[in-house]
Order: sequence, then structure tokens, then C-alpha cells
Amino acid sequence: MTTFIDTHAHLYDERYDDDRAEMIARAAEAGVTQIISMGDTMAASAQVVADAEQYPTLYAAVGIHPESACVLTDAERAQLLAWAQHPKVVAIGEIGLDYYWEKDPQVRAVQRELFVVQLNLARAAGLPVCIHDREAHGDTLALLRAEGQGLTGVLHCYSGSLEMARELWKMGYYIGIDGPLTYKNAAKLPDIVREAPQERLLIETDSPYLAPVPLRGKRNEPAYLVHIAAKIAELRGESVEEVARYTTENARRLYPKLVDV
Repeated sequence: MTTFIDTHAHLYDERYDDDRAEMIARAAEAGVTQIISMGDTMAASAQVVADAEQYPTLYAAVGIHPESACVLTDAERAQLLAWAQHPKVVAIGEIGLDYYWEKDPQVRAVQRELFVVQLNLARAAGLPVCIHDREAHGDTLALLRAEGQGLTGVLHCYSGSLEMARELWKMGYYIGIDGPLTYKNAAKLPDIVREAPQERLLIETDSPYLAPVPLRGKRNEPAYLVHIAAKIAELRGESVEEVARYTTENARRLYPKLVDV
């Protein structure tokens, strides 16, 4: 069976409360052998660590999403660093900037400060970062250049330009490809996927959000990753097996805590 790694999902979400175990089993049946479940608040981070302890195929990332931007207390920083030492916590994430939802310049400044704090936490922990960048491309790239020394990571659900992607690849970053690649309004993303070096692509579902075609509008889940892999294969003239091979290799390179299965 062709196997995949879903490098970004939110499996703590209450939409899975009635069938979480079954949903994880469906992923395994579809060949998705490992899933990284992302925290985006302190509470969600605690939950994804607990879930990773409960389910063998789950791994976790911990961090504060820009939509929950705040000034971290010393205790919260210490807790994030403590979680980072857990054998199944593979990254600091989901962190970054979101200017789509947030228009207030003062709150955007808080987002930037929190982003830098969490980049520093990742460096201290020796972990990669999973970055959310929505309509904040210039500031995201500038902060990674200024504050990201020694770090690597992924631009999750990539929505920037081809020019920005080329810069990120030169800096050693990966781009995460999700369901929107399969949408009719995918715009520039297909061209970026065609040009991307094999060694810089990751696949992810962002479950429960952004279900791919032909399931758009439904609750997303990791089993649907195969539709994203198939679209990448179609655009690049590769087999699904080849896409699975190199995206799995890339996930293991970026996240060395993932145990080989």
C-alpha cells in the first residue's frame, strides 16, 4: 500500500468528538500512517500532546496561532518548552501572522511579537516551526530573515507568490500543500507546485478545514490526503507513489522525531 504522512491537522477539534478513533482508523486504512496534530492555543496544545500519547499514529506540535495572539507569560513559555521535550512533539506550531482577519495595527504588532517569541522558543527547543501566513507575506518573510537564524520549517497551506516560494526554498523552508490546490480558484498555486523542488514539498489536510475536491464543503479528515497527492501527481507528471515517497522523506527530514513505520 502507498503510504503518506499528513503533516498538518487539528484533530483536537470538537467536530471529531463523536468519532475521533474511527477517523484515525480511516486514515490508516487510506495509507496515512502518521499525522501531526497542531496546537493553536495553550489548551489545544495540551490536548494534542494528550492525543499523541493515546494514539500511536498521532504526533503533536505546540504553539499559539496568530488569531489567539497574546503576550505569553513566563509560565506559558516554560510550559511550551516543557512540551517541546516530549518525544512525540515534533514542532512549534501553528505560529505566524494573520492579517486577513486582523486589521488593527496594534494587534498585528502583538502577532509579530508573539511570532518572534515562538521562533526563539523553537530555537531553544531545537525544533522546526510550522508557520501560518495569511495575507502577511512581506512581514512573514522579513521576520524569518531577521529572527529565524538556525531555524527550518514549513509555510503551511502555502498562499504566497512564486517569487516568495523561491526565496523560502533558498532559505531551506518547505511549503505545505492542502485541499485548495484542488479548487477551481487555485490561481497561482498549481504553477508553484509544478516548479517546486521535490525536496521542498509537504502534503497536509488542515483537517477539519479545507476538504479537497470531490469532498469540498464536508468536514475534512486525514484519509482525504490522497486527493491532494493525486492532484500534485497530475500537475507534476508524476505517479502518486512518487509523490508519497518524496513527501514522506521530506516530512522525516523536517521532523526527525517521527518514528519510521
